[in-house]
Amino acid sequence: LPTRLRVIIWKQWKKKSRRLWGLLKLGVPKWIADKVSGWGDHYQLVAQKSVLKRAISKPVLEKRGLVSCLDYYLERHALKVS
Repeated sequence: LPTRLRVIIWKQWKKKSRRLWGLLKLGVPKWIADKVSGWGDHYQLVAQKSVLKRAISKPVLEKRGLVSCLDYYLERHALKVS
């Protein structure tokens, strides 16, 4: 599911300049961001690469309000031991 979210975010940044801007904003070094931002229509490849995985990690997604399905399930169905 996080990979799919990364694909959606990558698709929202439609042009190379916007992808470069987004990656730089997430803290990716300029030389890497410039190289990766040219991979326009290779959505799944980019989403699975370590550059985007590190830039849009689980803590970043949680900060934006997107909770992991597993974390949500464990929180709701945790065994209550007293």
